[in-house]
Parts: sequence; structure tokens; C-alpha cells
Amino acid sequence: MRQYAMKRIGLIIPTVLLVTIIVFAVMRLIPGDPALVILSEGDASFTQGELEALRHELGTDRPIVVQYLDWVTGLAQGDLGESYWRRGLPVWELLGDRIPRTLQLAVMAIVIAVMFAVPLGIVSAIKPDSPVDYVCRVVALVGISIPTFFAGILVVLLLSRGFDWLPPLGYAELWEDMFLPALALGFYDMAFIARVTRSSMMEIIREDYMRTARAKGLAERIVLVRHGLKNAVLPILTISGWQFGRLFGGTVIIESIFRVPGIGTLLIETVFQRDFPTIQAIIIVVSVSIVLINLLVDLLYGWMDPRIRYA
Repeated sequence: MRQYAMKRIGLIIPTVLLVTIIVFAVMRLIPGDPALVILSEGDASFTQGELEALRHELGTDRPIVVQYLDWVTGLAQGDLGESYWRRGLPVWELLGDRIPRTLQLAVMAIVIAVMFAVPLGIVSAIKPDSPVDYVCRVVALVGISIPTFFAGILVVLLLSRGFDWLPPLGYAELWEDMFLPALALGFYDMAFIARVTRSSMMEIIREDYMRTARAKGLAERIVLVRHGLKNAVLPILTISGWQFGRLFGGTVIIESIFRVPGIGTLLIETVFQRDFPTIQAIIIVVSVSIVLINLLVDLLYGWMDPRIRYA
């Protein structure tokens, strides 16, 4: 297990390094000069000398390779740099208040998704081609077909505006008034995990050891949970881990719809402002989070199934 873990951990460094190269290159390909955007704010008049001075202050007049090496060196030391738009403000301070809110939204979304998806998938698997199965499959198909932004709009219009259940927009405090955005964000994942659960359980139900467990006189609930779900949980765990990483990096639209001040809304603001250090920091934080989540899933997979470690 230790060798397997070290092998998986060793893949993190080249993966993150490749991400830094891609992110930095893409940022420099975006049209627009950060210094020009800053000086043009409010239609203020400025001279060419002021523009050159600001470029020198921001460091954008240096060679691209030098800029990248300086950024990566600071990144390795935990320094994400300073914001172009809010000069003198470390990027970490900008992200410090935003990351917990986005993480909260992603955690609530995956919890809601798994909480509904696993029972739906199990019921659909143990009663194939029944009315319950058809309903579960239709719900899963609809969930996969609806884009996240459309699900968010539907939640606002139906559950909040239509039934006046919960306040639709705005952010209160941590863990308050986040059910609606989490529901909208996790709807696709609920449908996807439900389909995976159904497929996995249907394969397990046909195994010989399931028939043997029933022949021993065990209750159906014990057979399904102890022998069925226990062996079907590996693909569910894998998909849930991948989906959580997608949720953490895909909250931009939902945060905009529900006005949640997370890293998604900050990313939109900084893209228009050409705030390269903040944009790069957001993408790196999300990318590293996804890599770490996938690493955790791989380690759990190897721990639960020894065959993976020796493959």
C-alpha cells in the first residue's frame, strides 16, 4: 500500500507543473493589457509614460519566461502574488473569504446528490422494469440532460418564486440559505451517481454470493447492504470523488445566479479586469484541489480493493 501511495503522490508534481504552464500561457493569450484596463477605468486620461510605468510596476514588461519563473517560484513558497486590480493586496487575502463559501456549496451539493442518488439507484436496481424503476430512470435522464445553469433558474422560479419556500438570492452566513444553490448544483451529479449505482447494483445482484446469502436465510435488507452495496460502492466512490472535483471547479454559474460570493464570482470579476495573478491563483487552487481529491479517491480505492494496488 505504501508503494502504491507513493506512486500516486509522485504523479502530483508533474501534473501541477503542467497545469501552471497551461494556465500561464492561456492568461497571456487573452486579449487586453492589464495596465491599459486599469488606467482606462472611468475613462481617465493618461500618458504613454504612465502606461509604461504601470506596466513596469506590474511586471508585465518583462520577458514571458522571467514572469513565469518568478510566479512559479513564489507559488512553490506559498506566495500567490498580489492583485493587479487591487494593488498591494495579496491574492491569498482575496481567496481567504471566498474558498470556504465555494467549498461549502460543493460539499452540500455532493451530500445532497449522494443522499438521493444511492437510494434511487438501489431501488431501481432491485425492481427492474417496474413503475418505480421507470420513474427513477426518467428522473436520472432529466437530471443528466438539464444544464446546471438551467437547473439553477428552474430552482429559483419553481421552488422559491413559485412556492415561496426559501429566499432565492443572496448569501447570509456559512451554512445558511445554501440549500437551493446546492440543490441546483448537485442535480446533475445526483442523476449521474444514481445511474452508476443502478448499473453497479444490477451487476452485483446477479452474482452467486448474493444467491448464497439469500439461501442462508438472511434478510433481504442485510443481503443488499452487507453483500450488495458493500461490493458496489467502489464505482460509486470513484464517481462521487470525480463529481466533487467537478463541483468545486464548476460553481461559477450557480454562484452568479444565487449571488454567492465564492471563487466563481471572483473569477468572473477578475477575468474582465485582466487580473492575471488572481485568475491564475483561482485556477491553480481549483486544479490542486481536484488533483488531491482524485488522489484521495485512488488511495481509498486501493485500500478497499487490494487488486488495484498490484495491478
